[in-house]
Amino acid sequence: MAAFPPRIRVTTLAGVTASGSRYGDQSVYPTWGDSPALWLYTSGTTGRAKGAVHRHANIRHVAETYPREVLAMAAGDRCYSVAKLFFAYGLGNSAFFPLSAGATTILDPARPAPRLVADRVTAYQPTLFFAVPSFYAALLAAQLPPTAFASVRLAVSAGETLPGGIYKRFRDRFRVEILDGIGSTEALHIFISNRPGLVRPGSSGTPVTGYQAAIRDERGQPVADGVPGDLYLKAPSAALGYWCRTDTTRQVFQGEWLRTGDVYERSADGYYTCLGRTSDMIKAGGIWVSPAEVEARLLEHPDVAQAAVVGVSDDQGLEMPVACVVRAHADASVGAAELIAFCREGLAGFKRPRVIFFVETLPTTATGKLRRFAVRDTARQMLAAQS
Repeated sequence: MAAFPPRIRVTTLAGVTASGSRYGDQSVYPTWGDSPALWLYTSGTTGRAKGAVHRHANIRHVAETYPREVLAMAAGDRCYSVAKLFFAYGLGNSAFFPLSAGATTILDPARPAPRLVADRVTAYQPTLFFAVPSFYAALLAAQLPPTAFASVRLAVSAGETLPGGIYKRFRDRFRVEILDGIGSTEALHIFISNRPGLVRPGSSGTPVTGYQAAIRDERGQPVADGVPGDLYLKAPSAALGYWCRTDTTRQVFQGEWLRTGDVYERSADGYYTCLGRTSDMIKAGGIWVSPAEVEARLLEHPDVAQAAVVGVSDDQGLEMPVACVVRAHADASVGAAELIAFCREGLAGFKRPRVIFFVETLPTTATGKLRRFAVRDTARQMLAAQS
């Protein structure tokens, strides 16, 4: 067993099962499919965290769908997840999935850093690697050797949209395909995903078997392919609701459907592409702009490691796209004017960032998601300092 800090109390599985004797003759408390199994809290990127209540049956549903259909996980696989056990993505990667398949899970108590993780991959030879987009960007910026992920047959990304530029650079450098997908705490794990050999960079892929997705307008009506709208999900693993949050539960859990809070569009051949969170969309010049689309274009530039685009009001009170960018390396000298011109070349002119700020890092939650509201605050402060 790995050494843990003194303040961490460790209990083995044998110790857990043995403790059941304190409750009488039964070593395991009797449960059934619909009985509550666990509370998982959202990361609170846009507001107060909410506890999603999941049934025991939900664990079975996620274990029998994504790892089998998408990953073809088997007993010989070894799973290493940068995402930790304390949120839905990491819990599936490191516990539910390998336990259901008889595979090996590699648990690392250390705070993830690119070179440390690369050392762990070399030492423990995982076949499946799980991380979030910001960490894949950090791995690329760390200048690791091309053989760093030689043991990995598939990499997985979730938590937020994986830009196509990061996918291509990681694949070209390490010869590993990243399967991007969308999951949520409310659905317990990934419900739309790309498949091996069928990846469409920049998209979330197609629904996992057993899950149904729909895109609807503001009135709740279905929209045509290619038209943006709110993403709804019918999921066998959907939570029962939020613990002690009745009003919010009724807004999100609508009968058999779950309103995800994401803006998506569907292609004619069934691929789903994220345009951002409903609250993150930017209206520039009266036209909606997707932050994810602008970020993806910025990341195509070789001197850009990370990018976040937010809407900030100008001195006339009109919203405009502003980008905060992390350069790829210390020698990168790309400037704001060059990047704005680069965006104009690949996007409609109204989508280009009006202002670009260079920062050392982008703020993220403990689960690796971008804290977009914090980026917005930083952009506002930097704009005010300019005036």
